[in-house]
Amino acid sequence: MQWPDRYGDMVNFSTIVADLQEALQHDMPQIRFLLLKNPAMAYTRIVEIGRDVGLKYGIQLIVNFPHEGKIAKFDMYGKQDLSLIIDKERRNFPISRSIVKDKAKEIFGDVKVEDAYMYEGKEGARVWTLNGKIDILPHSLHIWTYFDDDVMLYCDWLLENVYQL
Repeated sequence: MQWPDRYGDMVNFSTIVADLQEALQHDMPQIRFLLLKNPAMAYTRIVEIGRDVGLKYGIQLIVNFPHEGKIAKFDMYGKQDLSLIIDKERRNFPISRSIVKDKAKEIFGDVKVEDAYMYEGKEGARVWTLNGKIDILPHSLHIWTYFDDDVMLYCDWLLENVYQL
């Protein structure tokens, strides 16, 4: 199942990311100005944009900057390092974790895929891509890499098959 967007059409990860990129690009002059004058305010504005886009889809969308200097790479906003918080109460996947891991190997090829965050009755998986990782938890998805075609395909699959509402 995919989430309906504000117009009632079905959407996927690709749609959410495109919407986020468009919103960030729209405010880019303000963001660049704020980065020069007050980087904390620029970061706050970027977080607000992510929050607003996420609200349209019923999720919490967080634009991350995990390494110093990434905030200055304007052309990469919304193209890497995102977190989607979908259901904070969910502790287990609605499908077998092995299916989640097998699908990653099918899409990415020979990559490291492992169980992750396996404590207190919770489960999760981690996929190591060529340039980063994807953390898949029952309640959230954290993409710590650039969104190439394979990452987009896998995240689209995850939203449809793992993060069903």
